[in-house]
Amino acid sequence: MLGIRLEPELEDRLANLAKQTGRSKSHYAREAIRQFLEDREDYLLGLAVLEKKGPRISLADLERELDLEN
Repeated sequence: MLGIRLEPELEDRLANLAKQTGRSKSHYAREAIRQFLEDREDYLLGLAVLEKKGPRISLADLERELDLEN
């Protein structure tokens, strides 16, 4: 269980969206949190890879290697 306080403007926007779509405010809050966590986890995993000083390849070289050039 999670309770959060939203700014009045944000609460109004969320309530209007829920009313217009027939979904609950909780549905949209869950989806927003899920998406944020996925994005944040991807970002942190990317940082961890960059911190390892392993071999790198440029995007241009990768596209050439995979024959994805124009």
